[in-house]
Amino acid sequence: MTFDIFIADTEAEIQACFPVFSELRLYLKQEQFLAQVRRQQLQSYQILAVRQQGAVKSVAGFRLAEFLAWGKILYVDDLATLSGETAQGFAGALLGWLIAHAKAHGCQGVHLDSGHQRFTAHRLYLNKGFQLSSHYFSLSFNT
Repeated sequence: MTFDIFIADTEAEIQACFPVFSELRLYLKQEQFLAQVRRQQLQSYQILAVRQQGAVKSVAGFRLAEFLAWGKILYVDDLATLSGETAQGFAGALLGWLIAHAKAHGCQGVHLDSGHQRFTAHRLYLNKGFQLSSHYFSLSFNT
């Protein structure tokens, strides 16, 4: 079955992506989602999505950024597929698009962080040529 890949930019397109994002980011609230995405868009954030039969099945939130450590890169903030829709090539298609987009924009690479428990996702990343290159540390503040 065919599907299309698109940049979600209209309010309706962004809202249609919420069910997928909410499976990855359990704390997201529908009523705050659009405003959050719009704020992040001011920092170059974009949503790439897969749509099949009118429904969004998979999403990738990404941005182009420049770092002293890596130079100009495409950073993948979020990558998720609806449960029940996995293993159909959606996430792989999104990653392929993102890699091509990074190359077309003169990036030195594509970077992402992934939860240590996401083994299926890790297999996909390794199959796409990603390397496990660092440990990720964070310090959260309860506010």
